[in-house]
This record gives sequence, C-alpha cells and structure tokens, in this order.
Amino acid sequence: MRITTISARRRRAGYGAAAALLGLLAAAGTPAHAATDGSVERAPDAPPVGNSAPAGTAGAARGGAQEAARSATHGGTGVPLGISRLAQGTGRQVAITIDDGPDPRWTPQVLETLRKHHVKATFCMIGTKAQKYPELVRAVAADGHQLCDHSVDHDVTMDHKPVAYQRQQILDGKAMIEKAVPGVPVTYYRAPGGAFTPDSRAIAAASGMRPLGWSVDPRDWSRPGLKAILSTVEGKLPQQPTVLFHDGGGDRSETVAALKEYLPWLTEQGYSFSFPARTAP
Repeated sequence: MRITTISARRRRAGYGAAAALLGLLAAAGTPAHAATDGSVERAPDAPPVGNSAPAGTAGAARGGAQEAARSATHGGTGVPLGISRLAQGTGRQVAITIDDGPDPRWTPQVLETLRKHHVKATFCMIGTKAQKYPELVRAVAADGHQLCDHSVDHDVTMDHKPVAYQRQQILDGKAMIEKAVPGVPVTYYRAPGGAFTPDSRAIAAASGMRPLGWSVDPRDWSRPGLKAILSTVEGKLPQQPTVLFHDGGGDRSETVAALKEYLPWLTEQGYSFSFPARTAP
C-alpha cells in the first residue's frame, strides 16, 4: 500500500511539473505578426525567459521549464530560432544576400561586382548546384562571403511536407555545400520561397544555422526591368535592411546591372555593408 501511495504521489508531481512547463511555454509566446519577407509561417517566435532556479528549491520545476523554453528558443546551440531580417550592427548597415546559385554564368559576374565595390555578401546556395559547381562555392568562400543553405533542390512547398523530409532537405543541402569547402561554416538557412516552419527553424538552429529571411525584395528573379529593381531597393529602406538578390534560376543580367548601380549608391548614402544578424533579435 505504501509503494502504491508513493507511486501515485510521484505521478501527481510529474503531472504538476508538466503543467507548469506547458504554462510557462505558453506565457513565453508573443502575438503573431506579419512577416515582411514573404515567408508563409505565422508561428510567433518565443522570447528568451529568465534564469532557472537552483535545483532542490521550490522553484526548481519552474526553472526546469524556463530552461526548456530557452533551449527551444535557441535550438540548444545558442543560435536563435527567430528568422533574421536585420543586418548586423546598430546604424546604417545593409546586408546583401544572393540566392539560388551557384551558377557558372552569373555567380562569377556577381562576385566580380561585389569585389569591385568591396562588398561582402551572403550566398544562399542550392545543394545540388553546390554539388555540381564546387569550384564556385570555393570562389565565394575565398572572397570572404558567408555561406547559407538554401535546401537540396529549392522545394518551395517544403512547409507542407513531413518533418523528416524538411530535415533531409536542410541537412543534406548543408552537407553538399560543406563538401565543396571543407572547414568553412554554413552559417544561415533560408527556406525556399520563405516557406519556414517551426520545425525547419529548429532543425536549422540545432545544426548551427540562423534562419534567414529578408526585408527588401525587388523580385529581380522575375526580370521586372532595371528601373523597377532599383526603385524597390533604393526606396524607403527599413532599418538595417537585408536585401534579396539572385545569381541563379535564369537570366540574371538585370540583377548584375542593378548591383553595379546599387552598391555605390548605398555607399554614397552613408551605408556600410555587413552580414545578416546571427544573434538576437
């Protein structure tokens, strides 16, 4: 009878701790907000919670819940789960990001333009293309640009696929890029078409990659014309913008032409160049 009573008490204690954990995780949530980068995910990013209480105190269960929430927020690696949309820095910084390559025709032209204007960018590479053109991956890394995983083959419906499929697309894409440049870190993950999910963000952060969005999109991939691209990227820019361009997926002559005008224009406006934020926010 005594063993049964102790067991029942332990079960009740376990239920109480679980309830406390769920309550704290719910309290950590923030109101949903509209993304500015076209991402389809609408799940809010939970903010960090306070320090956990010492073990053995009355607050130990609460502290354990807080630690679990903090681990969920940072993927257990210190990399936030939230989608980065800001350039690093505190002033007039801008982050240039280049998607859908590498491409044997356009990536070298983009690299030449960036080099001419002393700009470092972040290249979001498709795994199969990195596998096909490893010399271009090495050229990007050799120029000091950051590498970003853009999945294995750019499936824009990933957010509707099973978690196992999302994991395969993210981790295999990262491995394909890393194989081309051993020892060079892949520091970001950008979902194809911005189709993030809470699971994909967690998978990316757990492997050391910050989920990466954008705040300015000239839709250069659709070839709207040089004037239209420049009008968008030179319009009213948000604070510390992350600007989206493409070096793959088709004819990128308008993108190259736009970069040749845009980069010196940013310098003239007093902007400096940095990479997307890796830590909070």
